[in-house]
Amino acid sequence: MTRDIPRLKAEFFKTLGHPLRIRILELLAPGEQSVADLLAALDVEQPHLSQQLGILRRAGFVASRRDGSKVIYALADERIVDLLGVSKHILLDMLTSTRDELRLS
Repeated sequence: MTRDIPRLKAEFFKTLGHPLRIRILELLAPGEQSVADLLAALDVEQPHLSQQLGILRRAGFVASRRDGSKVIYALADERIVDLLGVSKHILLDMLTSTRDELRLS
């Protein structure tokens, strides 16, 4: 079981390896959104959005429910908000470090 952890982590992060998926998760961070709401916020075609939402749903990152004719999506685990925040801070720190190193050279 523990030998599978690195592989499972790789699959977890592979799911996050698409900019549109990250953006979808960011849009869902404040709360649930309908597909129409997500489409209005993103510059993508509906089939592409549905494909990416399907990948996120199968991986367990988002959950969906029906509300009449609407499909509503939400984060499946609120810790995803923390993950996105931590990754943003790490990236900002890395960029700041690189910028500082360039200034010194």
